Amino acid sequence: MALAVVRDLREYRAPASEEELAQFETDVLAGFVLARASAGLVDSTIRNDTNHLDLIRDWFGRPLWEMQPPDADVYFGKVLRDAKPSTRTGRAGALAVFFQFLELRHKVELHNLTGRVVECPLDEMNRPRASVEPQLRIPPSEAEIEELFAGWREELISCRKFGPAARNYAVARLAADVGLRINEARMLDLDDVRWELGRFGKLNVRHGKGSRRRGPKPRLVPLINGADRNLRWFIEDVWGHFDADHTRPGAPLFPSERKNQDGSCARATADVYRRALAGAATQHLPTWAGKLTPHVLRHFCASQLYLAGMTLFAVQELLGHTWTGTTARYIHVHGTHVEDAWVAGQQRATDRWKGLAR
Repeated sequence: MALAVVRDLREYRAPASEEELAQFETDVLAGFVLARASAGLVDSTIRNDTNHLDLIRDWFGRPLWEMQPPDADVYFGKVLRDAKPSTRTGRAGALAVFFQFLELRHKVELHNLTGRVVECPLDEMNRPRASVEPQLRIPPSEAEIEELFAGWREELISCRKFGPAARNYAVARLAADVGLRINEARMLDLDDVRWELGRFGKLNVRHGKGSRRRGPKPRLVPLINGADRNLRWFIEDVWGHFDADHTRPGAPLFPSERKNQDGSCARATADVYRRALAGAATQHLPTWAGKLTPHVLRHFCASQLYLAGMTLFAVQELLGHTWTGTTARYIHVHGTHVEDAWVAGQQRATDRWKGLAR
């Protein structure tokens, strides 16, 4: 029995045209967006990644799968040489995730179309490092935060639209009480409030921020620090102002005035809450005008709970941090432990000399 010669029929396939490659590139990017959405990433994260990819593509002038390590060297070493470290690392992260998608989903197809083997142009030699230290955010004092919310509460009495104003207040109060991120709060459903759990009830935070683009990191957040009272007030006295159906699955905890196509309440965007907090700070805490953000309230929460005696590990679990070092950067106590340690050291040195001097 003789062996027959087998030849790959792809040798006879006509090269892909520019139009076919352009269509394929569009389909690949659409598939990337859909895959990231199915992983549970929020729209803002997906949008940031696609914006990074668009900027790299505009500079490169060719499909990104053609990018080689020398091209990445030029882009990150020259074009983005003077860019902010966060910009460089963000763009590198988006590029690395996109190439991971290409390798997992389209490696064979790309080789058939172009003859190229997909390989990420970033390696251990040229990958931008996140060497920048996080920005130091020293939050307002407890008295200043109480002044802010006291003025905000007074404003609710005579505001033109009570429902949205009270909703914005409740979200900011949650950020200050239990350290919720704005996107974590806006993505909560009414069913995510679990009063039967724990001593005070808990929030099922399904859209917690995941580290390194790994998708959402869910956690349970106890309604401590007065958050239970704030949330009961909102649900019982405010939520009904939005004419929302509390029996509908997926009804948002913090509804918007806007409606979806099916008539149900939509969710307010994160920018709505940021603008509301900025306006309240300008009106009721002018010394912090232009500086008070939802993330600063998160730092305030961590600092106050630690100052009240909560352990660092408990604060870490509450905020949803992966690393204790990250939580430590959130804590800014107005104590004097460094100064006290210095004074104690001086006293020990003085005691050692006692009896030696005549």
